[in-house]
Parts: sequence; structure tokens; C-alpha cells
Amino acid sequence: MTSATDIPRKARYHHGDLREALIAATRQLLIERGAENFSLADACRLAGVSTAAPYKHFRDKDQILQEIVKRGFDTLSETSTAACKTAGEGTLAGILALGEEYLRFARKDTAVFRLIFGHNSAVKNVDEVTQHGRTCFTNVTEQVALYCHRNGVGGDARVIALSLWTFVHGAASLDIDQDYEKVAPGLDVVALMKAITPLLLVKRP
Repeated sequence: MTSATDIPRKARYHHGDLREALIAATRQLLIERGAENFSLADACRLAGVSTAAPYKHFRDKDQILQEIVKRGFDTLSETSTAACKTAGEGTLAGILALGEEYLRFARKDTAVFRLIFGHNSAVKNVDEVTQHGRTCFTNVTEQVALYCHRNGVGGDARVIALSLWTFVHGAASLDIDQDYEKVAPGLDVVALMKAITPLLLVKRP
């Protein structure tokens, strides 16, 4: 993986790209160090700009992290929606595709995944960020509602969707933290999801 020190200064920032350069630099440092282990000044150095430059676009580091979280939610929404459409909307295969894409996102963009569901209230508890997260979850609820309608499953589709999300999120978190390896080495997490998901797509009170 390319590190911050491997990126030539001229490749980091070009006139007119300041906002994107700062987002890219912050994302790189997030991956390399974690959200708590770098400063806005570090991002400026990586982007090749002065420490005064960010304030033209961002109030502080948390606001850049908020943008990264919003983009993370948007990416997850787009890729999972596309995967669901390919597999079949409102079908078991389509809902499984949503779960598999969630797991894939957690594995591929682990630092962003951890940031999205971490404990930084200055990043999470922002109305605009929350709205992006709700949009992402709405996609799941809609697919579950369509499945329930087609298959005669009664109950609250939102409750069923929450049950699915709770399971998939837990599985993805255990997977990236390598906790499954401690108790079930070699576990096929996708196979586990395929086995459990149908059991959760049933009527809830």
C-alpha cells in the first residue's frame, strides 16, 4: 500500500483541486494511522498545502471526516443497489447480495467502515451524515418489504430489515476484527450469511 511519504508533493496537490486533495490526504492518513492518530496539519503536509488552506473549504478535521463518511455511505448504497438489481430485486438472492456487498465493503474499506460506525460523535452525530446513513438503510428496508409482499410474509418489514442489518453488521465486524478466526478458523462468512438470512426473513410481531 502506498504510504503518505511515498506520494510526491507535486502529485498531491494541483491548483483548483484543494478540496479533493485534502479529502484524499485525510483518507490516506485514516487508512494508515486511524482517525485519532493524525492532525489536520498532517493532512495539509500530505496534500502539499499550507495549514491555513483547509479553512477555505473545511472548518476542521472532523468536517473532512464527515465528508469521507458521507461518501462511504454513498458508495455502499450504490454498490449494494447495483448488486441487488443484478441478483434480483425483492428476492432472496437480491437480499443476500446486499449482505455480501456490505461484507465486501467492510473488508475493502475497513478504515472507512470503522469510521462510519465508530465512536466519534463529531463525525457521526451530524444531520447530513445521518441522512446519508438513513438512505443506505432505506434501500435494505425497501428490498425486504418487496420480498415480504411477494412471499406473503407478514409483520413489519422495517423490523425484519433491522434484524438482517444487525446480523450482517455483526458478522462483518467480527470478520474484519478476525474474531471468527479465534473460535472458528476458516469460517466461510458468506456461507454463514446464506444460511442465516432466510431464517430472518420471517414474520415479526
